[in-house]
Amino acid sequence: MSAWLCVLAVLLDTALGEPRRGHPLVVFGGWATALERRWNRRPDRSAGVGFKATLLLVGGPVLVAVFCQWWLPPLLLWPLQVLVLWLAMAPRSLHEHALAVARPLSAGDLPAARAAVGQLVSRDTAALDETGVATAATESVLENGADAVFASLFWFLLAGLPGVVAHRAANTLDAMWGYRTERYEYFGKTAARLDDLLNWVPARLTALSYVLCGRTRLALSCWRRQAGQWSSPNAGPVMAAGAGALGVSLGGGAPYHGQWRQRPVLGAGPAAEAATIKASLRLLRRALGLWLLVAVTGSVLLSVGSP
Repeated sequence: MSAWLCVLAVLLDTALGEPRRGHPLVVFGGWATALERRWNRRPDRSAGVGFKATLLLVGGPVLVAVFCQWWLPPLLLWPLQVLVLWLAMAPRSLHEHALAVARPLSAGDLPAARAAVGQLVSRDTAALDETGVATAATESVLENGADAVFASLFWFLLAGLPGVVAHRAANTLDAMWGYRTERYEYFGKTAARLDDLLNWVPARLTALSYVLCGRTRLALSCWRRQAGQWSSPNAGPVMAAGAGALGVSLGGGAPYHGQWRQRPVLGAGPAAEAATIKASLRLLRRALGLWLLVAVTGSVLLSVGSP
């Protein structure tokens, strides 16, 4: 049944996209911001406080999800699961934000493309040229595909409502606190480690999906040779395999928080351009279709084989 609920959640996202107002993750982010401001008074000694904050903000929603999973009847639980999974994923939103970068970039409107890519990435977009904008948007599609789409599907299929809630809460906290800055270096460490742990398997399954849905040999080669060079243990496989699947070069230098950071080059081939962003969206759609096909096929085979 879980596989069919995934299909319904994806169809709901395709039809409606993200809610414009009152998104639960926005509310959750407001709680996280308020709690961090109140508790993170000593950034140089805040690791223990960060642990408690992460435990509270992740554990609370998970306990509610466990209660719903155990006690709600199927006729109430199934719609709730579809609703939560729809809210946890964002394939249509990612598609719209990426196209908002690709269209002005194709038209030669670099300032508009910079403004649009600033909605996707944390780097300093004002310093990016056309290649930098296209690289940033493509990397965001590949990585957010893993974080915001496939990891949610994985944890829902594995652990139902509590699984997807735990992952989404941890991932949101990592996005807010998981920075190696003076304020968050210690406070956000637990959230970052938890997010790394929950994304370890989904990231590699995402990378495998990109391999199967793109230039397979090149993607496998890039994954094997380049993934370990990236600073993130989960983004490395996803980005290297995705860049190879697209046949482009990503990574390289980029400005972050006023400093130029030299990153390894991932993939192989020409530099990213506007068309690369659209190609990454096609790769993401094919990979999503593959996940749903495998999930539904497995569900059908299990139901046929059961007594």
